[in-house]
Amino acid sequence: MASTKDYRDFVLDNLSIMDDITCKPMMGEYLLYYNGVLFGGIYDDRFLVKIVDSNKIYNMSEAIPYPGAKAMFLVDTDDPKLIRDIVIDTCKDLEAKE
Repeated sequence: MASTKDYRDFVLDNLSIMDDITCKPMMGEYLLYYNGVLFGGIYDDRFLVKIVDSNKIYNMSEAIPYPGAKAMFLVDTDDPKLIRDIVIDTCKDLEAKE
């Protein structure tokens, strides 16, 4: 099942307090980047972020974006400030791995 544009817009609205967020369509879903770093996506109308050590403090549930993929964390909030913190913490670890 592909994600809806309405849900994509909902997620992007919650991310609008951040600069340099990019959303790229990919096979009916959406990949999300912050400052050029791929940190997550929208899969089946679920906002998921990669699992890294620094975002484990948020106690998010794991979800599989699509069959055969690695688990990701489900962002289950519409609080833009909390979402911003999750994205920034996720990208800190991802940037360190590069």
